[in-house]
Amino acid sequence: MNTTLSTRAAQAAMNIAHELRDPETVTATLSDRAAHTLCYGLAGTALLHACLTDTEPSSPTTAAAHWRAAGRLLGTAPPDGIHTGPGALAASLIIGTGYLPPHDPHHALVPRATTWLSARATALTRHYHQRAEQQQATPWVIYDAIKGLTGIGRALLAAHTRGYGGEAEPGLRAALDALTHLILTPIGTRPGWWLPADLHPPTVKVPATGAATTGLAHGIAGPLSLLSTAHQAQHTVPGQDDAIRAAGEWLLAWQTPQRTWPPHIPGHALDRNSKATTHAEGRTTAWCYGTPGIARALEIASRAVGDRAFHRAATQAMAALATRPPEDWDTEGTALCHGSAGILHTAQRLHQPNLADRATYLTLNTPHSRTPGFLTGRAGTALALADYAGLLPTSPAESWDCLLLLS
Repeated sequence: MNTTLSTRAAQAAMNIAHELRDPETVTATLSDRAAHTLCYGLAGTALLHACLTDTEPSSPTTAAAHWRAAGRLLGTAPPDGIHTGPGALAASLIIGTGYLPPHDPHHALVPRATTWLSARATALTRHYHQRAEQQQATPWVIYDAIKGLTGIGRALLAAHTRGYGGEAEPGLRAALDALTHLILTPIGTRPGWWLPADLHPPTVKVPATGAATTGLAHGIAGPLSLLSTAHQAQHTVPGQDDAIRAAGEWLLAWQTPQRTWPPHIPGHALDRNSKATTHAEGRTTAWCYGTPGIARALEIASRAVGDRAFHRAATQAMAALATRPPEDWDTEGTALCHGSAGILHTAQRLHQPNLADRATYLTLNTPHSRTPGFLTGRAGTALALADYAGLLPTSPAESWDCLLLLS
């Protein structure tokens, strides 16, 4: 690690935390819908302050103020994964309290938060199976890392690890079962996570034949990461091992000669099994879509099922990314989701110090987002910088980046 960069990263992380200390400052530029959220608002800034407990003595009090404010502003927000709605506050509490002292009163809120997420996972699983029985495609909101079973399942796995197994088990098992079934149940010649064009969000450009998404946020790399992490923790359902291997092998089959992945594979390419027709617009170097997230999912899968091909693919993909100058990365800004902080932290997880140093330099020298939250804003950037600088505990029960499917 570059010691100069580490010092700068530590200072930048603490500066951001100081700027985001007041809940009213956090919400000043946010809409009412965004104010409580993990991705944009207070659930995200609460997580940042909770994680800094060992570095800043006032952090637990600050985190508590942000959680209280998020609870007040949550209102009647509908269920919507772990980044908005009640699940955002639940996920923030489950992970954030793991960094707090044992006597902190917020630990008492975790069972209720876990129970809520478990019920949500069970409901989404029922919805999945109803669609599957009718041979209907599965939308992102049912299975992905942002709104669906993958993200919720990972938060439940964290709660189980922290000792809340009774509350977490029903939803966790349901999520693992549904995602295993999704991977092992094709739709004709197309995989179970393929979606027709009209079921993709309007902002996502896919051909008329639809597409199967590859990345960690919305594609098959997310379920692969969860199933593999759960497998390592000895949480398994029938077929899970086969699903891990199938998803990993599918990603290897569609890797490009440049050691990256298209954001999605069009339906006609799937039908023909032809890489020549896989060109797609979109990111290939960010956490959400592209090499960092997919490589980390493959690495976790390699350890789960002992497949060295997955490890080689992950290592080669990150090495190829490391040869590309930052000006050729298709990241945007410094946030975790589609910015340089996502590369920084994934490079740390995959033991790529030179790439981590370059991503840190870029993060420190690029204007930060005005958004305060975790996934798309300054709180997430600060967490990546703080982790790089060694400001966070090295072995919490569940690390903050589990919410990114990176651990």
